[in-house]
Amino acid sequence: MKGARVVVDALRSEGVEVVFGYPGGALIPLFDELMNAKDIKFVLPRHEQGGVHAADGYARVTGKPGVVFATSGPGATNLVTGIANAYMDSIPLIAITGQVKVHLIGNDAFQEVDTTGITRSITKHNYLVKDPEELPHIIKAAFHIANTGRKGPVLIDLPVNVTTAEVHTPLPQEVDLPGYKPTYDGNPRQIERAAAAINAAERPVVILGGGVIACDGAEIARQAVEKANLPTAMTLMGLGAIPSDHPLSLRMLGMHGTAYANYAVANCDLLISVGARFDDRITGKISAFAPHAKIIHIDIDPTSIAKSVRVDIPVIGDAGRVLRDLLPLLQYKERRPWFEQIAEWKRQFPLCYKREGGLKPQYIIETLCRLTRGQEVIVCTDVGQHQMWTALYFDIQKPRTWVSSGGLGTMGFGLPAAIGAQLGKPDKLVVLVSGDGSIQMNLQELATMRNHRLPIKIFVINNRYLGMVRQWQELFFNRRYANTDLSDNPDFMRIAQAYDIEGLRIEKYEEVETAATKALAHRGPVLVDVCVERVENVFPMIPAGEAVDRMIGGMA
Repeated sequence: MKGARVVVDALRSEGVEVVFGYPGGALIPLFDELMNAKDIKFVLPRHEQGGVHAADGYARVTGKPGVVFATSGPGATNLVTGIANAYMDSIPLIAITGQVKVHLIGNDAFQEVDTTGITRSITKHNYLVKDPEELPHIIKAAFHIANTGRKGPVLIDLPVNVTTAEVHTPLPQEVDLPGYKPTYDGNPRQIERAAAAINAAERPVVILGGGVIACDGAEIARQAVEKANLPTAMTLMGLGAIPSDHPLSLRMLGMHGTAYANYAVANCDLLISVGARFDDRITGKISAFAPHAKIIHIDIDPTSIAKSVRVDIPVIGDAGRVLRDLLPLLQYKERRPWFEQIAEWKRQFPLCYKREGGLKPQYIIETLCRLTRGQEVIVCTDVGQHQMWTALYFDIQKPRTWVSSGGLGTMGFGLPAAIGAQLGKPDKLVVLVSGDGSIQMNLQELATMRNHRLPIKIFVINNRYLGMVRQWQELFFNRRYANTDLSDNPDFMRIAQAYDIEGLRIEKYEEVETAATKALAHRGPVLVDVCVERVENVFPMIPAGEAVDRMIGGMA
């Protein structure tokens, strides 16, 4: 069969149900073949970056690799940001890009770029297919690599004459990659050492990261922290690993985490990190991070262990499997003085904000959380102040219900990711909280949302600033607001209406309840322009390079 047919049959054999992509000359044979695949839904974004972020959002809520197509040259380069975003957050993704004919590679042919070279540092692996007979094996291997071990994106660069060539090699049922053997089961001795340290600790703290979500280990993680009675913080990517309002929850830690989570880390005698990589937004000043603690680090990626902080008990393995083996060894310990200290920090340093002045964004998030409580809701965000307020004030209850760009911090991620999330979970309520800066970066995807009749509820936190940058300029650059003023924003309500989407506006506290209730109850897509206080800041905040207990702002 033709190479294009091989690709489509391979997608079908991998259980792919949705493909995102944008056509172009080098991929016409593949798009033509895809028209015959009635069992695969194709979603046309309005920009390749929208397509790759949508595939990313789909992967986050379903746990299955997202798939995106783009043509050669500019189509491929428009995927780069989204591929890097998936790579930083360990999201399984298959990107298939068109390429010029094999004999033209290296000749600066029309729409030729070195796609594999460009993406080598932001993919888990990538392939340039020159021999059509290798295509079946490569596709099988790509899905295997993307969705095993520490998950991530894999790119297949596909010359146009490979898609039109005859292929005689059948699709393999399995793939054997001798140089790629992820470790899933932790070393029993190291697990015993970890259990002994946990059982002996007087002031332990657990950090649950995105790895717990990726391996579907949230339930076993909850059982473990409850059995051993362990106060538990979550990274931005780990939200939903246990409910944010769980009695043991310290909510999010780090630069904009809760004060009590950061104080607990600074004063603990044992820190147990599961599926988190100790990125700089968590650790702050490395030399002052958890200075009194032994550190247990459980992670499937051996290169992440001890990369940023010293580790006393490393356990390499799948977070879920390691916790499963650890669970029977754990003992309940009351630790009353430690929990009394944490309770005092919670009383002394609660999440708080002042309601004087204009409408506060925190109030919007609290209201959305209250109005959706008890529903199956997926919360998506863009990147910026609104992202941190949502992480802090929205109670994320379950894994795979929080969709946000972590490691790369990609503005423009939210709207297309929400589209992917809604397509992945069509029976769930999808709420997108975006910012007036972020929403404009991929605003064209409103057309995709409308065309597929996706009932996403968008709340644009509109402060007419690039808010997070403005906050840094206020605090650290003498209020020199260089190029962060967005006073010339368009009318978002009218833009929504131009796309035939319901548009609403909120400007006052007394409008919030009615408008938010109306938006959430609407059967179709809605965009709500929420005009908030312009100069509100996200607190607490750890200044860059400071110790985690050296926070500013947000104290009661």
